Amino acid sequence: MMRTPYLIAGATGDWEVVMGLEVHAQVASRSKLFSGASTAFGADPNTHVSLVDAALPGMLPVLNRFCVEQAIRTGLGLNAAINLMSRFDRKNYFYPDLPQGYQISQYKHPIVGEGAIEVEADDGYVFTVGIERLHLEQDAGKSIHDLDPNATFVDLNRSGVALMEIVSRPDIRSPAEAAAYVKKLRSILIALGTCDGDMEKGNLRADVNVSVRRPGAPYGTRCEIKNVNSFRFIMQAAEYEARRQIAILEDGGQIDQETRLYNAEKGETRSMRSKEDAHDYRYFPDPDLLPLVLDAAFVEKIRASLPELPDQKRARFIAQYGLKDYDAGVIAADADKSAFFEKVAAGRDARLAANWVTQELFGYLNKEGLDLSASPVSAEQLGGLVDLIANATISGKIAKEVFARMIASGEAADVIVEREGLRQVTDTGAIEAVVDAIIAANPAQVDQVRAQRAQGHEKPKALGWFVGQIMKESGGKANPQAVNEILLKKLGL
Repeated sequence: MMRTPYLIAGATGDWEVVMGLEVHAQVASRSKLFSGASTAFGADPNTHVSLVDAALPGMLPVLNRFCVEQAIRTGLGLNAAINLMSRFDRKNYFYPDLPQGYQISQYKHPIVGEGAIEVEADDGYVFTVGIERLHLEQDAGKSIHDLDPNATFVDLNRSGVALMEIVSRPDIRSPAEAAAYVKKLRSILIALGTCDGDMEKGNLRADVNVSVRRPGAPYGTRCEIKNVNSFRFIMQAAEYEARRQIAILEDGGQIDQETRLYNAEKGETRSMRSKEDAHDYRYFPDPDLLPLVLDAAFVEKIRASLPELPDQKRARFIAQYGLKDYDAGVIAADADKSAFFEKVAAGRDARLAANWVTQELFGYLNKEGLDLSASPVSAEQLGGLVDLIANATISGKIAKEVFARMIASGEAADVIVEREGLRQVTDTGAIEAVVDAIIAANPAQVDQVRAQRAQGHEKPKALGWFVGQIMKESGGKANPQAVNEILLKKLGL
């Protein structure tokens, strides 16, 4: 499917949105980037703070080797270049919740260089987003403003936690594409085990850079929307900001480069501060940290340990299980969903299993707003239901009734089927008796079926009426295939 340009109609013509994202992903590690303090979420304020995090005099940072490995693993998963030499710099800026008064980050020499990932939009087309860089840096703490009208409290538990900042090229052309990109990036990080992707906890958040231009014109001035932490908010913030800029430009104004915040309650962005350039931060090499020099063999060892990533898994699901491209994509995008599906599909009709996983189970979970971890039906139970359909114990229609009862009761499908007497009727003699009775009672419909066949209709519409009546008479338990075969034979078709 082709990528259709996303244009916003203004009073003076169409405008194109140009977007690039800086995604901050918290490294999945037990300790912080430069100290041994815990990274566990939910602790009491200021209980996971080392002397290094508190920036007490004489305290020196020590680089966490595991965080470095996680950054390399992520870079490899993004098909990006790994720089064997990188460097940490001091980014000087007033952080009220970062006691040292500067952030240790990477600027000109990041650990990961250029890469690219392919993203499938909701409309089905595939577009490529270039990765400019990935660098390691430490997170700041958290300022709390609502506990006292006259004071701000500071929680340093997050201060020093390792972040990977993943900077994209301005290759994104719509709010929906921005959300799709972050979803794809999140699925890769989770599959790699380098970030848990929990956006509610702030472990994955995006700075959304938005500019507008006339189609084909040079890039416009961008504004950055800081710390957006949901797919929906990414789309809403980008849409609002694009329309805000268009209104200013069409009114004869100009866009000032600035950093903005998104207010989800009002659905609008507001100015936070003028956008700083690199020279404003006065970057210089951190004198307490040596340049990071990697061995090529060390990088290759990490490459050899990479797990199966979503794109690879999708291709395997198509080849191994014969799944449709869409179903394979839906399942492969999430590690938990993939594992669940493979348990259901093991030794069974994989396409039938995929239908029940994606349509029935995922449909129910989406409707109820539940995560897969909260599913009332386990993979083993759903697999048992698929077995009953495959061996013709129950029909597909009856299976949906059984599934609903499984959700309500938590019982296995075979238990429900036996107790409720829902086994499919495969006794051709019993089915034949029902067919004979329905035909005898409805001579007009018999004539209609034969007339339609005589007119060249391979599947007369009236035939469907007979099937419905027979299934109704059997309580939905008659084997549909047997019904059709017997009915056609009895009608002489």
